[in-house]
Amino acid sequence: MIRFKTCRWKNFLSTGNVMTEVELDKHQTTLITGQNGAGKSTILDALCFALYNKPFRNIKKPQLINSINNGACVVEIEFSTNGKEYKVIRGVKPAVFEIYQNGEQLDQKADAREQQDDFEKNILRMNMKSFTQTVILGSSSFVPFMQLTPYVRREVIEDLLDIGVFSTMALLLKEKVSKNKQDIILNEKDIQSLEAMITMQKEQSIFDNQKRTEQIETCMERISDIDKNIVNLKTAAESEQNAINDLIEQIIDETKIHNRSSRALKIEKDLDLKKKASQKTIDFYNNNDHCPTCTQEIDQAIKAEKIEEKNKTIAEIEDALDKVSQEIEKINERHNEIVVIKGTIEARRKSLENKNALIREDDRERSLIQKQIEKLREESVTQPMNKLAELNEKKDVELNNKKELLDQRQVLEIANLILRDSGIKAKIIKQYVPIINQLVNKYLAAMDFFVKFELDENFNEKILSRHRDDFTYASFSEGEKMRIDLALLFTWRMIAKMKNSSSSNLLILDEVFDASLDTNGCDEFLKIIQNLDDSNVFVISHKGDILQDKFLNHIRFEKHKNFSRVAA
Repeated sequence: MIRFKTCRWKNFLSTGNVMTEVELDKHQTTLITGQNGAGKSTILDALCFALYNKPFRNIKKPQLINSINNGACVVEIEFSTNGKEYKVIRGVKPAVFEIYQNGEQLDQKADAREQQDDFEKNILRMNMKSFTQTVILGSSSFVPFMQLTPYVRREVIEDLLDIGVFSTMALLLKEKVSKNKQDIILNEKDIQSLEAMITMQKEQSIFDNQKRTEQIETCMERISDIDKNIVNLKTAAESEQNAINDLIEQIIDETKIHNRSSRALKIEKDLDLKKKASQKTIDFYNNNDHCPTCTQEIDQAIKAEKIEEKNKTIAEIEDALDKVSQEIEKINERHNEIVVIKGTIEARRKSLENKNALIREDDRERSLIQKQIEKLREESVTQPMNKLAELNEKKDVELNNKKELLDQRQVLEIANLILRDSGIKAKIIKQYVPIINQLVNKYLAAMDFFVKFELDENFNEKILSRHRDDFTYASFSEGEKMRIDLALLFTWRMIAKMKNSSSSNLLILDEVFDASLDTNGCDEFLKIIQNLDDSNVFVISHKGDILQDKFLNHIRFEKHKNFSRVAA
């Protein structure tokens, strides 16, 4: 239940720059009076503007600003609901919309319309239609329930019975149904796409396997050629190696020749030294007649003997040198043969190495081709299977999604049946229609209007007079219509109180006593409002002199210097 406490305003319509405040929960009944234009109905516009950003009467927002002060138009309202205290400040020029909860301002949304929608749904929990049907009955722009279209009547009743949530759920459900439909279409397209991909993959696998088979055959042919080439190279290498071995056998005496050459050269050197020494001795005796050491004369016989002896030695040495020279010549000839053979060996070794390198290169190529063959054989088995398995797995996922989407569609269809107007809302309304009719007839009887009033489940009225004549709302006089409107107003308040949906302590009636009710109707009506529990009733009237003593509180508005105010 919402308990409205105070409402205050300034620079609003004909009110000046001084706050006008009305306490809304202080007295059970309050009479508001004043001359025409004094501002007594301003409270209706102030309440609606503060709560719903639009006045009760058909007034454009710029016209709400006092035309004299032309600015700082502000309306404040305080109320409590669900154990929390709220204060709403609404202004024009500058635009203001502030909501305070327990003294702290709530976060403001960037979009004022979104903030208003959140305020109505989560704090007030009633829209303006319900507010004007359960809180305010005005003489100007108020549209009685019986003059509303069936669709709007349903909106009001749904709001009162707190079943509007089902309409919201139906809208959300409609979006879900639409999304589910789109998801099913997309899912079927995905399945078709995957099936096409699976078919293509199978065809591609056949093509790829044929291609791989051809590649494997080409590789095998190349391996056969390489094997033949390797055999030929190995044969040639073996022939080279045999030739090298034969040549090595031919120079097996290389070391021996080297040693002989060294000895021959040493002998030749030694002989040459001995020859030179003997020649030196001959030259000494030929050139000297005396001994250089003892200075004695050398005997000619001895001298001739020594010279002959040394000439004989030289002849022997020269004979030996001839023999050594012949030996060296033979050694050099053999050495040259060995050098030629070694050159041939080196050339054949290079040829052998080239052949071995070609064999190794062929072996490497053969190994690479063999690995390629193994890879192709593995791909021909695993790759198509892996891709097909992956595609089939995705298809299984989509098929499971399809099953879930179809199950979801079935649930949504059932929910749609439940949330239709003919579903759960109709069942709830069906339960309350007898209660509504009973309460309406109770209040009609209390106002001495004895007819049988019935609303059906589609909120079409049926009214029977005492003589069981069938009437409609339009068939009655204005006073009788007013009784029906008041009976419905009290009924809606009672229903709202029962459901704790749009229930509030406040009830404002604008010029009800000044219009269509006769004296008896007014008396009966006063009895009803005086017996309303936990309600604060405000009646706006011109008949202050007649009604003043029938209310616990009296507020009188007056014009002072072109501004409306509460009279002292």
